[in-house]
Amino acid sequence: MGLTQDEVAFYTALAANNSAVEMMGDDKLRLIAHELVTKVRANVGVDWVKKEPARAAIRVLVKKILRQYGYPPDLQDSAVQAILQQAEGLAAIWSQE
Repeated sequence: MGLTQDEVAFYTALAANNSAVEMMGDDKLRLIAHELVTKVRANVGVDWVKKEPARAAIRVLVKKILRQYGYPPDLQDSAVQAILQQAEGLAAIWSQE
C-alpha cells in the first residue's frame, strides 16, 4: 500500500469501520494516516499518555485532521479512540529512535 509501519497502524484504526472505507476510499484514508503520523509524532511528549492535558491536545489534533478530510462525524469518536491507542504503542517506539 506504500505506507510506513506507523502509517499502517493509523490506517488500520481509520479503516476499522467499513462504511468509512466505502465512503472515503483507500487513497484518502492513506493520506489521513500519513498526516496523522506526521502531526501526532511531532506533538507527543515523553509522558503524554499520563498527562490528561497533553492527551486532550492530541485528541483535539486528531479530531481536527479527521474533520479536515471529511471523515464521517458519526464515526469520529471511535476512530479517535483507536488512533490514540495506536499512538500509545507507537510513542514507545518513537521515544527509542
